[in-house]
Amino acid sequence: MSKRIYLCLAHMSGNEMAYIQEAFDTNWVVPLGPNVNGFESDLEHFVNNVQGATSKELDKKVVALSAGTAAVHLALLACGVGQGDEVIVQSFTFCASSHPVTYLGATPVFVDSEEDTWNMNPQLLEQAIIDRMAVTGKKPKAIVLVYLYGMPAKIDEICAIADKYGIPVIEDAAEGLGSRYDGQVCGTFGMYGVLSFNGNKMITTSGGGALICPDGEAKQKVMFYATQAREAYPYYQHEEIGYNYRMSNICAGIGRGQMTVLDEHIAHHKHVHALYKELLAGVPGITIHDNPSSRYDSNFWLVNILLSPDLCVKGEEHAYVATVTGAVGGAAGVTHAASDPHTDCEPNRNVEAMRLALDAAGVESRPLWKPMHRQPVYRNNPCYVDGTSERLFKMGLCLPAGPYVSDSDVRLIAQTIKDSIQ
Repeated sequence: MSKRIYLCLAHMSGNEMAYIQEAFDTNWVVPLGPNVNGFESDLEHFVNNVQGATSKELDKKVVALSAGTAAVHLALLACGVGQGDEVIVQSFTFCASSHPVTYLGATPVFVDSEEDTWNMNPQLLEQAIIDRMAVTGKKPKAIVLVYLYGMPAKIDEICAIADKYGIPVIEDAAEGLGSRYDGQVCGTFGMYGVLSFNGNKMITTSGGGALICPDGEAKQKVMFYATQAREAYPYYQHEEIGYNYRMSNICAGIGRGQMTVLDEHIAHHKHVHALYKELLAGVPGITIHDNPSSRYDSNFWLVNILLSPDLCVKGEEHAYVATVTGAVGGAAGVTHAASDPHTDCEPNRNVEAMRLALDAAGVESRPLWKPMHRQPVYRNNPCYVDGTSERLFKMGLCLPAGPYVSDSDVRLIAQTIKDSIQ
């Protein structure tokens, strides 16, 4: 095996070191400084750029933070979420969309996805709002919408429902940097938008994230809470609880270099998706997830396929025989060892067999996100579901799509998939 093909790894532009060196030379090795300011300015320019025939003008502001999870946390805080509140969260997502709700003593209320985008179902969203108001006597404090794997949601319908009930929308666009709906960047439709620059995202700062804010006043408020909520005294005076969430000037320097290749990365992901689509076209039992219409413009952060439950994959008899002992989701991960290869909600055997076949060929793949309403930690949370995300989770597999994935890699992966079908 000459190399291993990973799902999505960061790719350096070659410009990062100049910004990092400048930070060292000027002794700005702190969580503020010229690179932080410059990175925020670069991001503001990008997210406010509306493409197409629309004359819409945006003036969103951006705060660079230590993680995308921190951005979710501060967005919830800015929306007034606190102890005893409820927040509606898309169930089909990574835990960073929901865990910050619990940090604030609030309760995530999970809503299922629809078939087209795999994102929040507008009809179930309204059903959840009406029901929670009847049960609790008050409306949910916020709605956390996710752009799963970069795919835009049915944002017009969701925002219309949110506006109808006066509930702010937080767009978790951690996977969706560069995705657009009607030419507008995902993360700029709601009250707040979340970005991530983890090492596997469209661009990276090694870690880190950002919060897209509606205006300068909101940005100042978020920065206040992100820097320990310090009052203007010659000593440390704290009248509110704050957090140590500001991005490092060193990490921001990496981000400034990465911004120079963001458009190139987005184009590459779209090219890789198109090639997978071409190579897997007509393969019985394999469906590739795609933009539902021309209004949707996904960055295709990862390429996702569905395997029909009737599809027979070689080696299914070996699926779930061995327990996973290492970290899933990154070499730096720390996990508890699994005592049983099975859980009460898991991908179908043919999906696991395909994952093992790709792994044997040196290709990293991974099941789709397990819905939050099926996670043990949230077993008692309210949920409004119709089975969509659970069905997709059982059938889906993520394929590599990052900047290091070449055309020959895609051909190898597609051929391995074809060869693995009985």
